[in-house]
Amino acid sequence: MSRQVVLVARPEGSPRETDFELRDADDREPDDGEVAVRNVLVSVDPYMRSRMTGVRTYVPPYEIGDVVDGAAVGRVVASRHERFAEGDWVHSRLGWRERGVAAGDELRKLDPELAPPSTALGVLGMPGLTAWIGLVDVGRVKDGETLWVSGAAGAVGSVAAQLAKLKGLRVIGSTGSPEKVEWLQSLGIEAFDYNRTPAKEALADGIDVYFDNVGGTQLESALFALRPFGRVIACGAISRYNDEGPVPGPRNLGLIVTKRLRVEGFIVLDHTDRFRAFIEEVGPWVRDGKIVCRETIVEGFDNLPRAFAGLFSGDNIGKMLVRVGPDD
Repeated sequence: MSRQVVLVARPEGSPRETDFELRDADDREPDDGEVAVRNVLVSVDPYMRSRMTGVRTYVPPYEIGDVVDGAAVGRVVASRHERFAEGDWVHSRLGWRERGVAAGDELRKLDPELAPPSTALGVLGMPGLTAWIGLVDVGRVKDGETLWVSGAAGAVGSVAAQLAKLKGLRVIGSTGSPEKVEWLQSLGIEAFDYNRTPAKEALADGIDVYFDNVGGTQLESALFALRPFGRVIACGAISRYNDEGPVPGPRNLGLIVTKRLRVEGFIVLDHTDRFRAFIEEVGPWVRDGKIVCRETIVEGFDNLPRAFAGLFSGDNIGKMLVRVGPDD
């Protein structure tokens, strides 16, 4: 027997621990072509909130009673697939389970000698790829430009800010606490706490590109601050994910026309063919310490729902992970 976390109620507003339930699951041995995996680290991600509404977006919704699936890294405990052996580290989509069985072709083997396995859920995984695609393919940023990144201390934002700085941009990051501001400044990023400093003041010199992780009033501030022919990289809108109904959008959308702005949204799942190019560029920067990997790790399988809820109250710096089992 092992345990899993299932959705038992659709969250109303901010997710609560009572929206989830821990249940026992019957383990099974893998069939031909399958691999049994014991999870070590499990990811909690903001996009999971939209899947809990019951409405299909770019991915199917979770149904009541479903296990919350998502990214995880773990160790192979039994294999009937030629590419995997007991003890291998793998990246999977097994999600909020202590243990599970997956088709071997759906797993990615990790080399812990090259990078810690946890990075496959953060800087060298989906969040890192999202940041890179946003800057390189969507924003097409250039040396010498000024970029504002909202949510700059989060999993995607912190990578985007560091990547942009390495590419020669002036980077301004906004976040929600003095501790996070101090961390961003330690990375050489100009940072401000939006609870204390109005964006209008922090962006008084203007910006060329806005990497939007937050939406809402911060998007409105960006439209004011953008110079003519500026760009908005529309990655996410975490400030709106818990809204129960439609809310007014930015009041200054007319600036898109008068400033000739380009606003482009993107979903990282449309760009998985770019993963190898991403790793080739970003991997050496991570290996050499030019990109800092900050992780907030919550201990214990029972704390998965609490860690997920914490994403929406700013509990994390960098990537939020939950350790659900031992490394060995």
